Amino acid sequence: MTDHAIVSEEEWIEARKALLAKEKEFTRERDALSQARRDLPWVKVRKDYFFNTAQGRMSLADLLEGRSQLLVYHFMFGPDWEKPCKSCSFWADNFNGISDHLKARDVSFAAVSRAPLGKLQAIAKRLGWNFMWISSSESDFNFDFGVSFKPEEITSGQVTYNFNDKHKAYGDEMPGISVFFRDKDGTIYRTYSCYARGLDMLNGAYHYLDLVPKGRDETGLPFSMAWVRLHDEYDA
Repeated sequence: MTDHAIVSEEEWIEARKALLAKEKEFTRERDALSQARRDLPWVKVRKDYFFNTAQGRMSLADLLEGRSQLLVYHFMFGPDWEKPCKSCSFWADNFNGISDHLKARDVSFAAVSRAPLGKLQAIAKRLGWNFMWISSSESDFNFDFGVSFKPEEITSGQVTYNFNDKHKAYGDEMPGISVFFRDKDGTIYRTYSCYARGLDMLNGAYHYLDLVPKGRDETGLPFSMAWVRLHDEYDA
């Protein structure tokens, strides 16, 4: 980093203005992409899904809590795991406090894992999370939405993740997000899902790291997120 260009303040401002023009162009392109995302056709949810929650057994419709829109984060935490995925936990550290803001815009939010509810509650207490985190342990929900895979699928290599049967799944659980809309007649539709790098937009910490000189600073690691820990496991 020491050989980085050092210039006068005037030269820096000119360089910053040039970058600002690119940033504004990107913002306009992002707005257009967001509109294209909202313009996708919808597909009717035809199966009844039920979840174990702190409020008891709830259906997908119940998760909407009277609202018309629902965001679901598919959180990697398998039934037999002792701890949740550290990367999903990195994302989940961005979830506290957002629910009230989302509710103000007619949106409900929940994270869903296949681990039993008791495990979810214990980890949430340990890490200070207060967002809705529910268990799909008795449901096909995560399988049907392309984030959980059965052993025979893994063994055979017949795994479709991120809408691509050539996309490598690193195990029987993968991350994602799905969006739902309930019409006035009670019909629920799947409007959007994203996986893999599509989830980057949901991690505020990564966006902050993208602003600093070293960026995410992941070059040379065994894999990009090798540095990530549960937030109470970093060295003091």
